[in-house]
Formats: sequence, C-alpha cells, structure tokens
Amino acid sequence: MDPYFLAKWVHILSSTVLFGTGMGTAFQMVWAMRTRRVETIHSVSSGVVIADWIFTTPAGLLQPISGLWLISLTGYSLTAPWLMLTYGLYVLAFVCWAPVVHLQMRIRDLAATALSENKPLPAEAHRLFRIWFVLGWPAFGALTGIFYLMVAKPTLWG
Repeated sequence: MDPYFLAKWVHILSSTVLFGTGMGTAFQMVWAMRTRRVETIHSVSSGVVIADWIFTTPAGLLQPISGLWLISLTGYSLTAPWLMLTYGLYVLAFVCWAPVVHLQMRIRDLAATALSENKPLPAEAHRLFRIWFVLGWPAFGALTGIFYLMVAKPTLWG
C-alpha cells in the first residue's frame, strides 16, 4: 500500500473519530444534564467517560503521529505557518479536553453517590457541568479551525 495514502487515511479517520466522538458525547452529556434525572446522568456520563478512553484518546494520540508522518511524506516544513497554527490549536484543544475528562468522571461519581443514596444530583455536579460546557467551546473551535487549516493550507505570514 502507498505510504502517503495510508498516512492520509489514518489521519482523516482519526480526525473523524476525534471530532465525531467529541460532538456525540458532548450532545449526550448536555441532553442528559437537561433531564436532571440522576439515573440518566449517571448512565450517560459513565458511557461518555468510556467513549473518551476507547475512542477519543487513541484518536487524539494518532493525530499528531499521522500528521508528522504526512509532513515527512509531503515535504512540508515543520515550521510552515499553517502548521504552527495547527499545533497551537491542537494544544488548546488538548488543554481544554484533559480537564473535561476529569470533570466527566467527577460528575459520574457524584451521580453514582446520589443514586445510591436516593438523593438529587448535588449542586457541585451542576457547577462542574457548567465548567465542562465552557471548556467545550474553545476545544470545538480549535478542532474546527484545524480542519480548515488542513484543507486550505493557507499562507498566513512570512
């Protein structure tokens, strides 16, 4: 198999999994939290945490690996401006995503406790969800920007 085709396929597939899982799990968390039903919040947040470990994490690790592979195969400079901006956006997405995973686990655990004690979801879970929600927007914007940069490869400066 052609190495360029393989690298491009892995890069596109992993970006699709990364973005798609992010959008899907975000939608599910928002929808579950809107119900205010502890059972639903616990079930959905449990699934979202698992999806992040099974899909998002491997895809997020494959992205820079396959990206560097593509750069080496195509001869682009590692310091091309559009790539430099891509690296920065990817770091921004990661910096937002890492705490989001922790917040999801904490919400899951708070919901599990509330469920076992037959109590409503504590205010802390709602506060954590608001932080989770806010962190999702820059990550979404960063990944959307990366898609643009990957397709357009614009001349930015220099």
